[in-house]
Amino acid sequence: MHYIFEVTLKPGYSAEQYADAWIRASEIIQRAPGARGTRLHRKIGDPSRLLAIATWESKAARDAMESDLPDQVQEIIAEQVPYVEINLIGEFEAPEWTVLPPG
Repeated sequence: MHYIFEVTLKPGYSAEQYADAWIRASEIIQRAPGARGTRLHRKIGDPSRLLAIATWESKAARDAMESDLPDQVQEIIAEQVPYVEINLIGEFEAPEWTVLPPG
């Protein structure tokens, strides 16, 4: 499953500053059972908006991690609160199959 959220940076805070915190938190979160990677994307034409996609083995695995979030991750998230707004886009099932164009 994919957990997708948008990050809006407040004026004066850069994507690079947020990415530093995101990497620190992700390094810890990705040790959790069922974690399958995460990505952070900058919106084209609007560097104050980022898209984060975390991939998990299942919703249950992600929920288990979130219910027992390590203190260090909670601290990293809390230090970002003054600088960002987080909007959950949603939780999406991974496709059972994917069709990609040749090439």
